[in-house]
Amino acid sequence: MNIPARVVALAVMMLLITSVPAIEGNSAGKHSQAGLGCTCHSSVGGVSVSHNFPATYIAGAIYTVTISVQTGGSPSNGGFNVEIDKGQLVSPGPGVQINQAQNSATHTNGNQISWSFDWFAPFGGSGATTADIAVMETNGNGFNSGDGWANIQVQIPEGLPPNDAPVASNVQIAPAPSPKSDEALTLTYDYADNDSDPESSQTEIKWYVDGTHNSAHDDKTTIQASLTQAGQKWKAKVTPHDGLEFGNDVMSNEVTIQDIDSDGDGVLDGQDAFPNDNTETTDSDGDGVGDNADVFPNDGSETVDTDGDGVGDNADVFPNDASQTTDNDGDGYGDNASGTNPDAFPTDSSEWADSDGDGVGDNADAFPSDAAETADTDEDGVGDNGDAFPFDGTQTTDGDGDGYGDNPAGNNPDAFPGDETEWVDTDEDGVGDNSDVFPTDASETVDTDGDGVGDNADVFADDATQTTDQDGDGYGDNAEGNNPDAFPEDANEWADTDGDTYGDNADAFPSDATQWADTDGDTYGDNPQGTTPDRFINDATQWADADNDGYGDNPQGTEADVFPEDSTEWADNDGDGVGNNADAFPNDATETMDSDGDGMGDNEQAVLEAKLAQEEEEAAAAAQRNMLIGIGLVMIIITAAVVVVLRKRMAEEEDTAKDFSAGGLPPGMPNMSAQPAGTTSSMETVQTYAATTPMPDMNAQPTVSEAAAVAEVATPEPVAAPAEPTVANQWTDENGHTWRLMSDGTNRWWNGTDWQKV
Repeated sequence: MNIPARVVALAVMMLLITSVPAIEGNSAGKHSQAGLGCTCHSSVGGVSVSHNFPATYIAGAIYTVTISVQTGGSPSNGGFNVEIDKGQLVSPGPGVQINQAQNSATHTNGNQISWSFDWFAPFGGSGATTADIAVMETNGNGFNSGDGWANIQVQIPEGLPPNDAPVASNVQIAPAPSPKSDEALTLTYDYADNDSDPESSQTEIKWYVDGTHNSAHDDKTTIQASLTQAGQKWKAKVTPHDGLEFGNDVMSNEVTIQDIDSDGDGVLDGQDAFPNDNTETTDSDGDGVGDNADVFPNDGSETVDTDGDGVGDNADVFPNDASQTTDNDGDGYGDNASGTNPDAFPTDSSEWADSDGDGVGDNADAFPSDAAETADTDEDGVGDNGDAFPFDGTQTTDGDGDGYGDNPAGNNPDAFPGDETEWVDTDEDGVGDNSDVFPTDASETVDTDGDGVGDNADVFADDATQTTDQDGDGYGDNAEGNNPDAFPEDANEWADTDGDTYGDNADAFPSDATQWADTDGDTYGDNPQGTTPDRFINDATQWADADNDGYGDNPQGTEADVFPEDSTEWADNDGDGVGNNADAFPNDATETMDSDGDGMGDNEQAVLEAKLAQEEEEAAAAAQRNMLIGIGLVMIIITAAVVVVLRKRMAEEEDTAKDFSAGGLPPGMPNMSAQPAGTTSSMETVQTYAATTPMPDMNAQPTVSEAAAVAEVATPEPVAAPAEPTVANQWTDENGHTWRLMSDGTNRWWNGTDWQKV
């Protein structure tokens, strides 16, 4: 290699060396790095630390710790470092080395992702320990790029030393084994704890009565005598607690409660219904009164009979009256008729006495001393039996028996007390209401035609169909009656043939209920909702507006609508059949639209565009003709070339008939036995031209330059006579004849004397 090449190679090597980051080889591990992490490596992330350091430590205990690389993939290469400030790292596992001075553990090779070692925890009172952990997953490329690492710091508080559970012993219930039912039970036990921990209030005491846990007595050391019963079996269970944990359960002795005789009557309390009363021992009917004192020992509902009538005081309504015991209606009078204060109505709580013996109790009898009367419903002092109006306190007698009282000041008094056919004269006209056709009208009593209007007020007293004639026109006001007046308040009108409320005298359309006025007198009504309505009530020349545009449909009328069925149009100034509103040229009958808004009508614009299109078409046709002429000239040239080639081929075919006796080469020409390299025959030249020259597109529009070129060919300028052609190519054929292709396209061959033109 030359010197410059060596210099360049050396420079490239130096550049590569300086461009690569410094690599610190730590495949055999690195101590005291966990707190910072694997900063010598770029990290791609996705890595976390897995460890099993304890949540708290027991002083002096030894823990086996495992550190692992945690990722989402399947790593196989990596490293780690652990630094701990207290205790000691010992017993390194495979692939692990420990630096005792730095209290640091790391890997010995890069082929693992999990490592183990032991941690000897510090002695008591050391407090919390701090451990820094770093792990890394490597890709094995030998460089510090493309790896992933993570680090964490773990705090491990100091835990409490192991605790010994407390112990309960000598659990005893006293008195034992058979306490009396009037004695309290006392529980005692001994408490012990190897750690000298005091007993906690969490110590549990559970009492069992006849083998069943009774939670009501939990945690008691004394059971009052009132809570025990003779024959019950009691025991307790103690579970000691030292503030940290429970000890084992310890069951006490079992005691059986013994019965006593509290009142000393010779019967034990368990069999004595009255253990504190020495005069009683039994209660046969269970009513709480001993048989000795109970008058009714077998009747739980009775114990005493004060009046000695054989009925207990509880059932005896009259416990102090031996002549009465029951009161069915609860009125306080006994049911026994022969007893004191007997009840004359034993089933009626509201009655008990009947002084006049009429069967009605004195409380309900309005006349308790009069057997002929019992009620006075209207409370007028006259009994109902003798009162003609028992429900009316203002009347008592009816002389004519017509049902109306004789008392003129009472209710419904009889105005005619001696006439049983009359009793009321409402209008006080002296004619009773029964005979008065108008009992409430003092001015009327008779209605001859029976039309409900008295003869005094009836204008048509003999015509039941009419009664009034307000306007005095001789026609009754009743529209349903004879000769009715349709306009009872208008003396000028009485008939309304079409029933439109307009009198026939003034109704312009008396037979058409929908019309009545015709302001302009054109026989079309002013009412727009009626038949034949006039849309122009003040214009006699117009009445209809089919399209509602405000212009009349009558073409002979004023403001006639040229478009009676089109509400958007009504005028056509230029008479072209298109309304002024839609006509872009309302005063030009030859135009109606201006689609592009250029101010020129569509018709005029169409003529102009057609003319321009025709001119463009003619120009295109002329261009196409010129193109065809050019193509024809090109074809002529190609045909001429083909003819030349064919003539040459024919000449070659006739070579055997030519005279080549002279032979030889032209003067000064070297003898060539084969066609010179790099030369072509005339036919090959034509073929090459045809293959490499694209034919013109017969359908394409010629460009300006092409058209100009065709024009030049079509009309060539006169030129001078061509110069003598020169040799374009020369070769010797397989028969030894020499040929030339001239610049004018002709072929020539050497006959031994001169060049013959072919």
